[in-house]
Amino acid sequence: MEANANCASKSPCRVFEFLESSIGKKIMVAAAGILLCGFLVTHLAGNLLMYVGGEAFNRYAEALVSNPLLPLAEAGLVGLFLLHIVLSIRATLANRAARPEGYQVYKGKGARTPGSRTMAVTGILILAFVVIHVATLKYQVGGQKGPDLFAHVLGWFANPWYSIFYVLAVGGVGLHLSHGVQSALQTFGVNHPRYTPALRKAGLAFAILIFLGFASLPVYFGFIHKTADACCATMEGGSK
Repeated sequence: MEANANCASKSPCRVFEFLESSIGKKIMVAAAGILLCGFLVTHLAGNLLMYVGGEAFNRYAEALVSNPLLPLAEAGLVGLFLLHIVLSIRATLANRAARPEGYQVYKGKGARTPGSRTMAVTGILILAFVVIHVATLKYQVGGQKGPDLFAHVLGWFANPWYSIFYVLAVGGVGLHLSHGVQSALQTFGVNHPRYTPALRKAGLAFAILIFLGFASLPVYFGFIHKTADACCATMEGGSK
């Protein structure tokens, strides 16, 4: 009985020790990353409503704002983002300290990719983008203010420098994901010489789709749609 009690009392300590281990840190980084990928998919789905029209996009935004669970979801999202950053830094430092005795995993041919080589750089770019994105589009710092979020977003996309920065930043997101998704799956044990190349391709495909989805918005509404409107206005003016 006493032994069982001691084991029970030590369980939280064992969990904490595991989470503080190299493997535990990697698992938490991977779990946070996968949850953030889920957020990216849902966020992109909502943003793509801009192609449906201003009314549909504003209804979507209003539904989000009026949801009483939104503050809790936002707090959880911020927590996940910070957790992913902090643990990624700690895991990287621990890996460097453990070399060259670190354990080996299958990496296959060409394991060093642009995504894996630039994880730190793209991570910093994503952090800067998130801060600017939240400030300009959520809290409407600068630009056209008011309840019409669709018009506010269009106003920012009309600024070519903002649109270019947006495309470059989501390019960083895509590059980060091109390595991060496959790495997270390997952390959870989805790792085999036969399947790893396919997982790498699936991660790359996911990263490309996320990039194209987000980047299409400033490209279309900041350049193509604006140019089309200007041409229509010119034609109407000429007909008069």
